[in-house]
Amino acid sequence: MTDDTHIWGKADVSSGKGASDENFPVGSLLLSRKLRPHVHAYYAYARVIDDIADCETLSPEEKIIRLNAMEEVLNGQRSAINRPDALSAARLRASLLQTHVPFETATDLLIAFRDDSRGHEYRTWDDLLHYCKYSANPVGRYLICLHNEDHAAFGPSDALCTSLQILNHLQDCAKDLERLKRCYMPADLMQQAGTKAEDLLAGRTSPAMRRVFNTLLDGVDALNQQASALPAHIRDRRFRMECAAIVELAHRLTQRLRREDPLAGRVALRKPDVIHAAIAALRAWA
Repeated sequence: MTDDTHIWGKADVSSGKGASDENFPVGSLLLSRKLRPHVHAYYAYARVIDDIADCETLSPEEKIIRLNAMEEVLNGQRSAINRPDALSAARLRASLLQTHVPFETATDLLIAFRDDSRGHEYRTWDDLLHYCKYSANPVGRYLICLHNEDHAAFGPSDALCTSLQILNHLQDCAKDLERLKRCYMPADLMQQAGTKAEDLLAGRTSPAMRRVFNTLLDGVDALNQQASALPAHIRDRRFRMECAAIVELAHRLTQRLRREDPLAGRVALRKPDVIHAAIAALRAWA
């Protein structure tokens, strides 16, 4: 068995997730046609490393080996063998070299996915924010750099990306615990409320767990407020429309998670939410 075969192995690491499972558009038609292939290359790479971290048939050690190998391909330290996962890193490397977007927007994601692979406890809100700094914020920074926008947009973009990540954690908290033995609910909030991670599997939200959710949503509200400034920082009209739409969707999903029970079923955006996001996008055109 060659070293490369050992690293990449033969196991299917697909999590079964795709673009249709995302709340928010990635590389939508609002973005420039010229830039869309680069966005798709970034998304394909991010999906692969996410799938590696979430794979139920790989050990933590095997996941880390694969993630490290992806980084080596991305940095040009290892030739990409003929596998879709390795090739996604090679294609993104070519894209980053062409567009001059910092490699950190790709390698920072690996920091979070290594934490996911090892298993990591989030004791506090600050611990969760630190995770989002690497799991989510690089995506917004990638798009800002790709569009050659002012780095002043980083602050509200980080707030938006962190908000979206926490909203996703709230949507999937039961599934994450049941399938991946992973909990992103801060342990100190659960302790203060008198609940525990196992209560996420109850099939409905207890009053104690609702207090935890509401505290997290209070934090998300503050992030959404910061994120509202993002469109004003964006010069490119199409990208500005995309940002305005996503900010609106973040506000609306936050409201839905206040009213609906994520343990009884996945809380998702609905047609009226999409309509309001479209209106926000049109307003951002001016």
